[in-house]
Amino acid sequence: MEGGDGVRFEWGEPRERGGRQPAFVVRFDGWPRAFLNRCAHVAMELDWLPGRFFDEAGLYLICATHGALYEPDSGVCVAGPCHGAALVALRCEERDGRVRVAAGPSSNR
Repeated sequence: MEGGDGVRFEWGEPRERGGRQPAFVVRFDGWPRAFLNRCAHVAMELDWLPGRFFDEAGLYLICATHGALYEPDSGVCVAGPCHGAALVALRCEERDGRVRVAAGPSSNR
């Protein structure tokens, strides 16, 4: 659902540097958007309850710890202590109603 709850998952390979990391997918502007679940200010998970990533208006992703606001299409912080920094975007696509996240980070980051 647009601006609604997201889906949490583990991303990455256990044997790679950093191992598996918490990540999430949300729907915004009709498209799935995937990011590592890590605030750009301090490496803490964003959601205040599992899957709750959007602010009350459903317009921005919000860090429950610092209140930083991120654009859901790009992951860029528009307000808060990490203004101008960005979430780590993951490549994802939707086919036949299923969202798939690619193995590497997004090329647009």
